[in-house]
Amino acid sequence: MKKNDFVTLTIEDIGVGGEGIGKAEGMTFFVKDAVVGDVIEARITKLKKNYGYARLMKILKPSEKRKEAKCPVARQCGGCQVQEMAYEEQLKFKERKVRNNLERIGGFESTLLDAVMEPICGMEEPFHYRNKAQYPIGTDRDGNPVAGFYAGRTHQIIPNTVCALGKEINTEVLNIVLEFMKEFHITAYDEGTGTGLFRHVLIRSGFKTGEIMVCLIVNGIRIPHVEILTERLTKLPGMTSITMNINCENTNVIMGKEIRLLWGQEYITDYIGEIKYQISPLSFYQVNPVQTEVLYGLACEYAGLTGQETVWDLYCGIGTISLFLAQKAKQVYGVEIIPQAIEDARKNAEINGITNAEFYVGKAEEVLPDYYRKYEESHPGRRAHADVIVVDPPRKGCDETLLETMVNMEPDRIVYVSCDSATLARDLKYLCENGYELKKVRPADMFPMTVHVETVVKLCRKIKVSGK
Repeated sequence: MKKNDFVTLTIEDIGVGGEGIGKAEGMTFFVKDAVVGDVIEARITKLKKNYGYARLMKILKPSEKRKEAKCPVARQCGGCQVQEMAYEEQLKFKERKVRNNLERIGGFESTLLDAVMEPICGMEEPFHYRNKAQYPIGTDRDGNPVAGFYAGRTHQIIPNTVCALGKEINTEVLNIVLEFMKEFHITAYDEGTGTGLFRHVLIRSGFKTGEIMVCLIVNGIRIPHVEILTERLTKLPGMTSITMNINCENTNVIMGKEIRLLWGQEYITDYIGEIKYQISPLSFYQVNPVQTEVLYGLACEYAGLTGQETVWDLYCGIGTISLFLAQKAKQVYGVEIIPQAIEDARKNAEINGITNAEFYVGKAEEVLPDYYRKYEESHPGRRAHADVIVVDPPRKGCDETLLETMVNMEPDRIVYVSCDSATLARDLKYLCENGYELKKVRPADMFPMTVHVETVVKLCRKIKVSGK
């Protein structure tokens, strides 16, 4: 076999990136957009010693697990990896992904996982769940402005203003912006030349409040005829905030540092549970508010708070979990590296009248060990202690220095919220080798139609038996 040869494959499994896996002549092939049970014709694009990659050319016999994609550009767009897989199969795939990593990387026994794993929390309506969308703006071959999403692993814009995951209002906003650009000959940013004005359009929606935010990211300090654009946008129901973000850097980073208010206020508000949040264009805020409430509800349940506990919330963002926990804890300390996020966290605590939550700016892997060391110095013979530690790290998981400090603080419970089950499994292995035991594991589907899955884990400290 060689590159560009055609092979017939029966898809028997699915990879961690959502690609179908099939075999031909003893070689394993990974094929994007193929579903378990499909019989396909594929063209080989890359060959290694024992495996290769192939492009789906024709579905010879569709799988019973295959669904027609809701989005017409699902295959070209990099946003959804598994939209053609039936939703119940997506949930099974995500459960297996978490479990396989816990077994393979964490070394946890299958019988233990049978006992501690709870069913994945899926969505009743797995579309239109995103409260935030960032649309790059470009130009088509005819010179017309377009908005859409980047094709996978490229910066080629796939024009699409009707995203199946976003709110319906996004289409109306984009149509107004694109029509305005065309009418007044406003140029789109060109990454190659660094010229052109409109780079991205950011849209955020408050699911419970109905408030809408539009932020125009531009390569300049003014938008010609902007008052006409804002007037048109303000006619949309719920419009609350229209801002301009200045980004004149030659960079892939979407947002610049300076925000200018064009109309309304600089933020929108929304609720998760009973907690109210102010969300600015630069705020970190979970993109799926329905499942965020489920996820944080699980974290609170696993924390087992009675009102007497001191809790540390590491990688706390704008305080979303912290403020949830503060309703049932004695004291909560939140740590986050991004100063703007901590500013938002303090503001959100104030808005909700929460006085038992304090927030610190810094790396969790530096702030907590530093606090632990200073406590020992100022309290000879005593150790800093937390009743509960909640940790919600980025994909890379926790630094070992942080895990070591967590263990030294001897919390009764650790609640680990993870967006990457591979690094989760690695960190759980460390914690369970150092005095903790796995009590509950539950995946939550925060991002339907994609391969990503969140997981919430409860760990309890093993009780030391005297004399052993």
